[in-house]
Amino acid sequence: MLKARQKLGKYKILERIASGPLANVYMAFDTIHKSRVALKIPKPVRNITNEDFMREVQVATRLVHPNIITLLNASFIDEYFVIAMELGEESLADRLIRRISTENMLELADQAIAALAYAHRNKVIHCDIKPENFIIFPGNHLKLTDFGFAKISIRTLKASGSGTIDYIAPEQAMGRPKFQSDVFSLGLVLYRMFSGKLPEWPFNWPMIGNDRLMARFGPDLAGIIRKAIRLDPADRYRDAVQMYEDFRKVKIRARKSRRIRSSATAKKRPSWRKMRWREFQTQFKKALDTRLDCRRCQGPVSESMQHCPWCGTDNPAPKDDTRMPAACPRCERGVKSDWAYCAYCYGPGFEVETTRRFPDKRYTAKCSNARCREPLMPFMRYCPWCRTRVKRPWKLPGSDHKCRSCRWGVAADFWKYCAWCREPVKRER
Repeated sequence: MLKARQKLGKYKILERIASGPLANVYMAFDTIHKSRVALKIPKPVRNITNEDFMREVQVATRLVHPNIITLLNASFIDEYFVIAMELGEESLADRLIRRISTENMLELADQAIAALAYAHRNKVIHCDIKPENFIIFPGNHLKLTDFGFAKISIRTLKASGSGTIDYIAPEQAMGRPKFQSDVFSLGLVLYRMFSGKLPEWPFNWPMIGNDRLMARFGPDLAGIIRKAIRLDPADRYRDAVQMYEDFRKVKIRARKSRRIRSSATAKKRPSWRKMRWREFQTQFKKALDTRLDCRRCQGPVSESMQHCPWCGTDNPAPKDDTRMPAACPRCERGVKSDWAYCAYCYGPGFEVETTRRFPDKRYTAKCSNARCREPLMPFMRYCPWCRTRVKRPWKLPGSDHKCRSCRWGVAADFWKYCAWCREPVKRER
């Protein structure tokens, strides 16, 4: 297990972002290219060798497509076999926890089928299609990854029953994967996307969530999914290429049937939310440093906020947007190089990069620990020097209101939730 800030060649480990039966995936910083990457490092597993992962690299390298993860590098570093890949924002599994608009859902589905269709066109069977293996990048851009179980279709196909049990096709579970096996797994992924439910064996229609699927997308799209997850491989689409052809036709009809009001009409309506946010920024932007937009509702938020005060989303500030020289490997908020701990989440310490102390005009208070007494910035939850919890409630300059739960300062005239503990804020009338 690699630690935060540990060096591995030109990479500096930031945090572990995923752990599977065969490998760990870490977020790392490329110190030469000055960019963040994902590092896949195999675990010492019996009957699994580095040659198996080399085969994954060879398969993934031959697939060059906008919706397939790009491998940046693969090499041995300090006795580790390291596969460097593009780093996305989150997996499709993470994204499905939150609400998705119909348009975005159709677009994500289109990209998922397109990626698998390209792999099938190049005679590659993925063998592990699941939401965790679709990574979402900025701009709602989806990419397929993890070809560790992939098989290349040749005259005699030999494969194991590898895969993820919730999405695995019956014939693949018995060690005979086909192109139709990937179609089956993708059909279950799409059913979960569109209905919000993952059906269970034996997949008898109508399944759980079918009412929502039919009401939102109609029988045409439901028909594609139903054909994709038939138990007999011969009754399914022969591959994702054929499935993609049908989906494109249905997608066009779905967009026409769910045509929303024209953008010209929408622009005529004043956005009361934006007017409210603009008024809030005038009063509190300097005190709270609300220069960021919530990743869900787009309302103004700051790095220090634990929750969005407008919609209640946890950790609302977007990733990779900090003015600090480094980032916490757990909560990804900005940290200074001389801090020993994150000031916002309680976790193990860092490898301190320097003994030099850097002054900062944002330091306005001191730690309550008599042995420490180091400076603190507003709205810190913990002392970054000794990890002592900040007990004295922070006041919000320009507001006399306090949260009734945590007692920290809140903008009661604007907020719906406390940005520090998510307690609903009652406005005075």
